[in-house]
Amino acid sequence: MLSLQRHIVYIHMEFLIIGAGIGGLATALALRQQGQGVQVCEAAPALREIGAGVVLGANAMRALDHLGVHAVVRTAGYPVTRVALLDERGHVLNDIDTRPFTERIGYDNLAILRADLQRVLLAELPAGTVQLGKVLTRFESAEGRVTAHFADGSTATAEALVAADGIRSRVRQQLLPAAQPRYAGYTCWRGVIEAASLGLEPGRSTEAWGPAGRFGVVPLGNGQVYWFACINSAPPQNPTYRAFRLADLQRHFAGFHAPIPQLLSLTTDEQVLWGDIIDLPPLPRFCFGQVLLLGDAAHATTPNMGQGAGQAVEDAAMLARCLQEAPDVEQAFRLFDARRRPRTTRIVNQSWQLGKVAQLSNPALVWLRNAVMRRLPAAVNARQMAFLYAD
Repeated sequence: MLSLQRHIVYIHMEFLIIGAGIGGLATALALRQQGQGVQVCEAAPALREIGAGVVLGANAMRALDHLGVHAVVRTAGYPVTRVALLDERGHVLNDIDTRPFTERIGYDNLAILRADLQRVLLAELPAGTVQLGKVLTRFESAEGRVTAHFADGSTATAEALVAADGIRSRVRQQLLPAAQPRYAGYTCWRGVIEAASLGLEPGRSTEAWGPAGRFGVVPLGNGQVYWFACINSAPPQNPTYRAFRLADLQRHFAGFHAPIPQLLSLTTDEQVLWGDIIDLPPLPRFCFGQVLLLGDAAHATTPNMGQGAGQAVEDAAMLARCLQEAPDVEQAFRLFDARRRPRTTRIVNQSWQLGKVAQLSNPALVWLRNAVMRRLPAAVNARQMAFLYAD
């Protein structure tokens, strides 16, 4: 179990966390609940409401419960009870009712705005825990301490450093300079809009897969919908797609089933975010003495399994558990590595392969894929759910 056993007497340590995203804030919360000293340093000058929606699997919701914030996060989000894969005409390829799985472990899958999740986690931390505008330039370890150096000339020293600074982590670049993000071969647009007029089924998330690309729809509640659209692109940062506007997306996905054209018609250019899909090839290790890589800095994944934010939250809960069990921070970090790396490696690899299958564009291969998906045994879905929701 990942539960934080509050009756345990903890050894007080000092932790410096680099990055105030989901992983960094969740980790700060988990460590503070153990009575640890925590300081979070974030490069951005302000915690802006960036990003769109995320889906937190029941496994992530369980981890948030161990951190004591499940109830407030659930209030800010909207349960997802069905996940359907469709072809571009709307014919069902696979339709999973997730409730038998989630009810068994007692937690929902939840769709939530990334900004709302970040806001909930930040509100649980005391004022002053997060310092903004701290751009890390380098760090060094000596005599049982880690010192971080920042671009403004300041430094911060602690017993241990946790790198939660994302897929382009500066900490990881110093430790493993050869470990670089890889481009998945497709690019993505995202938006969150008001779409109450469409009357979409609450709790049913869908993805439409076609030769032209794929389009996902996630109802968020209160009439809001999170949508995403992915198109293959051989070169990264393709200038053609960089110049795409909403009208281009409408033309590209005009042949897709309802309500996709209608969702795009309700969207404005200002509501659309664009970026290539990238991940991080599995690393050989997460721990380096008194330094630990966590979240996207350690195991950034493509979004195809909806596990990016959830795995960062799982990291936070597992780190707290390892600190309960280990007598010193370096041993706790090694324990974290041993427990988390096999699971996150499998998720990164499976998500990468799923993206390749979802983005097929050859008509013959698309036909074959769709035929296989329609005949996929329920036991396959059950095994995958059992793995994702494993404690």
